[in-house]
Amino acid sequence: MKPLYPDLTPPPPADPDSLRVVPLGGLGEVGRNMTVMEHRGKILLLDCGVLFPEEIQPGVDLILPDFSYIAQRMDDVTALLLTHGHEDHIGAVPYLLRLREDIPIYGSKLTIAFLEAKLREHRLPTTHLHVVAEGDAIELDGYGCEFLAVNHSIPDALAIMIRTAAGNALLTGDFKMDQLPLDGRITDLRGFARMGDEGVDLFMVDSTNAEVPGFVTSECEIGPVLKQVFRDAQRQIVVASFASHVHRVQQVLGAAAATGRKVCLIGRSMERNMRIAAEGGYLNIPEGILVDQREARDLPPECRVYMATGSQGEPMAALSRMAQQNHRTVELAETDTVVLASSLIPGNENSVYRVINALMRLGVHVVHRDNAKVHVSGHAAAGELLYAYNIIQPRNVMPMHGEIRHLIANGSLAVRTGVDPDRVALAEDGVVVDLIDRRAHIVGQVPCEYVYVDGRSIGEIGEGQLKDRLTLGEEGFVSIFAAVDAESGHLIAGPHITARGMAEDDAVFREVLGDVTTALANAAEPGNVDTYKMQQAARRALGRWIARRLRRRPMIVPVVVEV
Repeated sequence: MKPLYPDLTPPPPADPDSLRVVPLGGLGEVGRNMTVMEHRGKILLLDCGVLFPEEIQPGVDLILPDFSYIAQRMDDVTALLLTHGHEDHIGAVPYLLRLREDIPIYGSKLTIAFLEAKLREHRLPTTHLHVVAEGDAIELDGYGCEFLAVNHSIPDALAIMIRTAAGNALLTGDFKMDQLPLDGRITDLRGFARMGDEGVDLFMVDSTNAEVPGFVTSECEIGPVLKQVFRDAQRQIVVASFASHVHRVQQVLGAAAATGRKVCLIGRSMERNMRIAAEGGYLNIPEGILVDQREARDLPPECRVYMATGSQGEPMAALSRMAQQNHRTVELAETDTVVLASSLIPGNENSVYRVINALMRLGVHVVHRDNAKVHVSGHAAAGELLYAYNIIQPRNVMPMHGEIRHLIANGSLAVRTGVDPDRVALAEDGVVVDLIDRRAHIVGQVPCEYVYVDGRSIGEIGEGQLKDRLTLGEEGFVSIFAAVDAESGHLIAGPHITARGMAEDDAVFREVLGDVTTALANAAEPGNVDTYKMQQAARRALGRWIARRLRRRPMIVPVVVEV
């Protein structure tokens, strides 16, 4: 991605009278949210999430924030504060704790419960986890932190007011202003107004829906639509959503109960999260409504609902496997109904529509956000953001959480409400913002790369390896083997050319054997055989022929050995 500020240099040492803010993820992308605050030598961390890979990142499981900026200063870390329990805000915590296991972590009851289960899976200690609630205030080495309730697509989300000697910062986290939420817990606008009266020097505000006019529809409008979809369904129903979307699962349970169906949760993360939510009182499960997979199979198709993951088209998620007819439990048939009850994360469009097309090819009726109101966003639209700016009246604004277009749109909204354009800090990952004398300044940039998790490998693959994987997947692989005399460089065996992942048979390469042989001979130097030079000559000769004759650019691996 082209940087917003291409000429920024490393920042100067932090002024002891400043509050330094360094986003390590979430600005310029939707995911891997993490922000570092520094004041008088102490570091406060805000969220620590993952980004899920796109198609151009084959083989990658997760993408982490770049911890290199703080890796050598872990003893200066005072705490990690979490705004809510979505993976893009807590998913990278286990990887952060590999740098220091005992970082104090604060979050709401549900957030900490989700994180605790995750840490146990990673065999990490959980004794440093602390539950806070809206209205709580804590002191952390020069940071005064107060938590406020905000409404989002997961229960128990929090905004955080952070007070320092350099000024006050208010972080909304992900939020919206649903006035009729399912759990009755609305965004604390009175608290926002109180913070505004006290003085918010830096307003760090969710940007995801800044381009969307008006207000986000209330969650309560989704339930009746789902009930109607369930009534109209002829056979079995599959609902795909995020594994942490407690509100959506609650509405599915209600629709199933109203239409005489049983619900089966598919997937370990879905089962775990809903068990935690139910135990914490965040999910109300009607008596006898949940069944396991064996019981679900024994029910008539018109009496069962599967609640699964895969709403973003993830290849290995349950819904994708159902669409490809290789799921071990659920087999879809003509006249079944699939509901995609989630938003579409930018970058996942092709994957989602590929799954929809595969489902419809099976004769499945697919209900999604483009043809029915089966999902509402968890992020404030432009109208709600304008309300927030007018209530808080911040001195400086730093748009957070979103792609560049979202951040710019959010900054424009702030200006429309009277914020000085020079006081809107449009940053992206790695851009350093200092709050000095109640004014925000962009002062430099620190390295902030993608860190890829590939199986058990963390940060060991980079853009070069991903490019090779894409080439292998899209263009194929061709190898050349030749053996040459160690003294004269004359060919003893080969060249042999073998291709994989290409439509053409190996026989087609007979045409180019002469060119490759000539290239090897020309590169040979009797008495000073350089196999690397010969390999590159063979690669160039074969590459030119493939580009001209086959219109392809496969990965070519030449091997020349001395005998």
